[in-house]
Amino acid sequence: MQLLSDLEQQLNALDAQQLRRRRRIADTPCAPHVTVDGRKLLAFCSNDYLGLASHPRLVEALHEGATRYGVGSGASHLISGHSRAHALLEERLADFLSPHLEQARALYFCTGYMANLAVLTALTAPAGRDADLFSESLNHASLIDGARLSRARVQVYAHGDNAALEVLLKSSTAKTKVVVTDSVFSMDGDLAPLPALLGLCERYGAWLVVDDAHGFGVLGKYGRGALEHFRLRSPYLVYMGTLGKAAGVGGAFVAAHATVIEWLVQRARPYIYTTAAAPALAHALMTSVELISGHEGAIRRAHLQQLVGQLQAALHLQRWTLFPSQTAIQPVIIGRNDEALRASAALHEQGLWVPAIRPPTVPADTARLRITLSAAHTAADVTRVAEAINAVEAGVPA
Repeated sequence: MQLLSDLEQQLNALDAQQLRRRRRIADTPCAPHVTVDGRKLLAFCSNDYLGLASHPRLVEALHEGATRYGVGSGASHLISGHSRAHALLEERLADFLSPHLEQARALYFCTGYMANLAVLTALTAPAGRDADLFSESLNHASLIDGARLSRARVQVYAHGDNAALEVLLKSSTAKTKVVVTDSVFSMDGDLAPLPALLGLCERYGAWLVVDDAHGFGVLGKYGRGALEHFRLRSPYLVYMGTLGKAAGVGGAFVAAHATVIEWLVQRARPYIYTTAAAPALAHALMTSVELISGHEGAIRRAHLQQLVGQLQAALHLQRWTLFPSQTAIQPVIIGRNDEALRASAALHEQGLWVPAIRPPTVPADTARLRITLSAAHTAADVTRVAEAINAVEAGVPA
């Protein structure tokens, strides 16, 4: 069958470029010490930044939610699937972000991918094709796909290049302008210059959509994310935070001015035409927000920052480069796909799970080890992985 033959050829081409991806099966809860494919490993690859994914209080809250609300929601939010658990979570998230958003309201989504598709397609919809969308060059795939699905004219500006963005904004005559950016870039760990971006958006009348997937719960004194970290507040902000990373459960939310959220309820197709997430998840997430914003969350964030500093001090690389990041994402840039794969395999042989990230997730010739730290790691864990990476670099041929 020619159709299958064509796909096999494409798969073989991925193999030749060391680009085929393979899944591993975890047999234990998300935590630093896991059993994967029957083998015990020390993992540095999850986005469970605060170590909440296996927290006993969240496990108890999820059980309580399932007992109270059942397992499934049964329908989309606008039919009959919007439960009291969803409503309470949205109210809590809106209150949590209210210091940074005027007349804040929040909307819960099944995934961050869906939330980003919803925001970008709905915000540009009123202007039709008379909308300009300005996208950061290192944005997440969900933002790229949301931009493609919108009817807007999409213009990509270089990473962190505020001057280039201002030129684009200044020359735009579109009825609707939207600037969209990650806050913490998922493969580099650096932060977008959000204060400068917001200033440009307010000056030129553009929405600023911030994907804070890797900042929510981690950044800021109370874990309110990038908006708290930079002390931002504006009606021009549209904020997306995921709830399956630092929050430890699943789903995502969009928070913005109440008018923006009401528009999403009425016109965001990824929200309208999908079954609502299980109410039990929303119920458990109420406990997540409590943990993030409370004393325990502060302790976990402080410990995480200590681990970041420890790792950076312990890595002594000669050929590879530790990317300058102050977040839990610590990338070691290697370059070639095959060398990155060999490095990851060598670490795996030592019981360390540190993934090799390759194109198209990252630009060509920037394959890397992506080390992600969690507040559930110990100082001994970090010492172990740092010493191993130092030794592997010396032993893996260029």
